[in-house]
Amino acid sequence: MRITKFGHACLLVEEADGRLLLDPGMFSAGFEELTGLTAVLITHQHPDHVEADKLPALLERNPEAVLHSDEGTAARLADRGLPVRVVHDGDVLDLGTRVRVVGRDHAVIHPDLPGLPNTGYLVAERFFHPGDALTVPDADVEVLGLPSGAPWLKASEAVDFLRAVRPRVAVPIHEAVLSMPKMVYGLFEQLKPDGTELRVIDGGDPADF
Repeated sequence: MRITKFGHACLLVEEADGRLLLDPGMFSAGFEELTGLTAVLITHQHPDHVEADKLPALLERNPEAVLHSDEGTAARLADRGLPVRVVHDGDVLDLGTRVRVVGRDHAVIHPDLPGLPNTGYLVAERFFHPGDALTVPDADVEVLGLPSGAPWLKASEAVDFLRAVRPRVAVPIHEAVLSMPKMVYGLFEQLKPDGTELRVIDGGDPADF
């Protein structure tokens, strides 16, 4: 498996015959010129996870790619005339590699704010991108996209999530809202479970797992 991070929560995951782009949002860059994608996967509707204005050109460059999202995002993208397939918790997709949809709800930001759907994606039963949630999948996750900073997240919650999943490798994501992400990465390094490697791939270079 090869993973390239384009900033924040946007990752290109290459596994078997799949070339999957996850969460191309407004805090990410460099994904716009990608070609050969088999799918674009959106976890939820927040703009740091989906920049709708860039999707038409991206899909035009990738005519074989199928756009998938949660139902909340799908409604917004359909209003723009974008072809999107709605996914739900438990769905299994064949996108050149097996992808299982895991999770239903976005983490609570504040009780006074309305909730919204969030779907995580488990790629090849190996890599898990949770979106904006701390859903623990029913699988032995090899590589975890670990949320690092968000209005809905405390550092202690991220550590507890890391310990619950216990991946072989944790890749920090969702860091653009932090002024000093290395401080949080240091906390993860200090408190990660035995047997887990923390691997930072913020530089944009492909990493093999």
